[in-house]
Amino acid sequence: MKLGVICDGVSRDLAHTLKVMDEFDLEYAELQFVGEKEVGDHSKQEIAEIKGLLHDHGKPVSCLSRHIFAGMTSANRPGDELHVKHMDALKRVIEMAHEVGSPLVRIMSSKKEQILWGANGAEKWNVAHGAWESLPPLIAPAVELARAEGLTLAVETGNGTMVNSNYTARKLIDDLNAKDTLKVLWDPANNCWCHELAYPDGYDAVKGGYLGHVHIKDVTVDTPRAKLTVEKMGEGQLADLFQPMAVALKADQYDGVISFESVYHNGDGDFENGFRECIGLFKSIFS
Repeated sequence: MKLGVICDGVSRDLAHTLKVMDEFDLEYAELQFVGEKEVGDHSKQEIAEIKGLLHDHGKPVSCLSRHIFAGMTSANRPGDELHVKHMDALKRVIEMAHEVGSPLVRIMSSKKEQILWGANGAEKWNVAHGAWESLPPLIAPAVELARAEGLTLAVETGNGTMVNSNYTARKLIDDLNAKDTLKVLWDPANNCWCHELAYPDGYDAVKGGYLGHVHIKDVTVDTPRAKLTVEKMGEGQLADLFQPMAVALKADQYDGVISFESVYHNGDGDFENGFRECIGLFKSIFS
């Protein structure tokens, strides 16, 4: 399968990360922060330099991953100041995507309201009324822009966001009738917080053309204590699920990229060292 890494998890020095990728035969570069700037904030000269580095190392870009729509709430509306700010950033990222040849642009979703739907009384007393309904109108202009530009958006299943499971990601796509342009960026470790079982439940929700990109890391969540621990790959709660996930992806001929997300360190604060501790197992499972 197509394997890569979110580059700034190793280093924001792209030249260094590309050398590390060469060392481990990782092909696809996912760009989020390069230097001190998030994608969409680089100048034309800086984008040309990024493009040159990628070309020199033979690394295609899998996704440009800016935090589009992150931090918005159910109180925001299309066309308000914050929404316009995010849409302007999206336009810049799409311009960069055309330059570096990225087929995907990552978006996020607004902040999570905990209970979106309910029954037998919960629909009156517990549901955050209108919270979910506020989301599709915020995302719709982004879908239309991407469709016009010939690019695909991938909405990430994020911690603390309205789309925090494959179920809610698929529902957003269906509500927008946007399966042609909007895909799921599945981060099964993030989905652990809402207790969506990665396999088979999470995977089954995105079968049939919904899945566009995958992030892999391992975690342990303690929701009652509001604590998240990033684990060495194979030592968290996803340890026994990675293999069946990989088997299913291969069996269904998933043709997108699987990016390792290097957010683990062993206590020394060295994320590159954490990457080196995990990447062997990642490759052995998903290759």
